[in-house]
Amino acid sequence: MNASLRSGLNVFLRPLRAEDAPALLELRLKDRDFLADFEPHRQPSYFTRSGQAAEIAADEIDGRAGAGHAFGIFRTEDEQLAGRVRLSNLVRGAWHNATLGYFVARSHSGRGVATEAVGLALGFAFEEARLHRVQAGVMPHNHASRRVLEKNGFRLEGRSERYLYIAGAWQDHDIYAITQEEWPQ
Repeated sequence: MNASLRSGLNVFLRPLRAEDAPALLELRLKDRDFLADFEPHRQPSYFTRSGQAAEIAADEIDGRAGAGHAFGIFRTEDEQLAGRVRLSNLVRGAWHNATLGYFVARSHSGRGVATEAVGLALGFAFEEARLHRVQAGVMPHNHASRRVLEKNGFRLEGRSERYLYIAGAWQDHDIYAITQEEWPQ
């Protein structure tokens, strides 16, 4: 399977393209309130078609530069965009690590979409990007996201206090990680 498409039972991943900007904008607008407690404050320009096109273009640049890899999460049954998963802050050398981030639309949450998408992203990270470690930070009260990571084999490493500025405050995050040796082949 090539790096641009990873398929599972219910979802597949592929890099977002410029023509995906309207669908991504629709998700962002529909779930703006739902995601507000879990994401950084966004400028109004982010919630425009050009703002989402800029996000997609930045992901393309990061991918070409080797700084990260971002994918849209699409439902297999109807190819509807359901969210995004991103491996960012990619570092090589002695670390070979990336930070995992993801979101799934409210209409798709609780259905295994995020769990499957994260599993596919890990497959890409370890098999194609040849990373050794992937880590993710989750706010302690985000039980659903913690379960997604746990179901994919991540282990809790500890808490980073005042880790990210989310929803108008410096939020603690629990740091989860998985290494290539722990990844089920």
